[in-house]
Amino acid sequence: MPDNSFDIVSKIDLNEVLNAVQQTSKEVQTRYDLKTSHSSVELNQKENKILLASSDEYKLKAVTEILGQKLVKRNVPLKGLQYGEIIPASGGSVRQEVSLQQGISTEKAKDVVKLLKDSKLKVQASIQGDTVRVSGKDRDTLQQAIALLKSKDFGIDMQFTNYRTN
Repeated sequence: MPDNSFDIVSKIDLNEVLNAVQQTSKEVQTRYDLKTSHSSVELNQKENKILLASSDEYKLKAVTEILGQKLVKRNVPLKGLQYGEIIPASGGSVRQEVSLQQGISTEKAKDVVKLLKDSKLKVQASIQGDTVRVSGKDRDTLQQAIALLKSKDFGIDMQFTNYRTN
């Protein structure tokens, strides 16, 4: 019977994202090259999206870079962001949506479970909603499982939480 377990989750701290968005807005308003660009950065917490807008693609790219720097400073993983395509808007301006990833998608969770099963480690992995629970008899095996998962890139940011020993 498995005694030890941990959860694999993919969550972004929305408070840190909000702070980064506010800092980005402040910097965009004060930076000389972006003052007149009508650039904006907004966080839509209901939809877990950041909305970027600017007068042209070059300035939008500058705003995106500033946002990325602010997020990194606040320890928000950039892997958890999915940039949408740049959409032309009225008056020659452009917009872009950035989706914030909350939870592990079913396809990625299946990939994680498959990797653990193929590794021949003595652990059981089960998908529970948007998390994956990994359980095993001894802690060393779980540590090996964590090391294996960290070495493989699934294209998502993963945190290992809820480590339990019975």
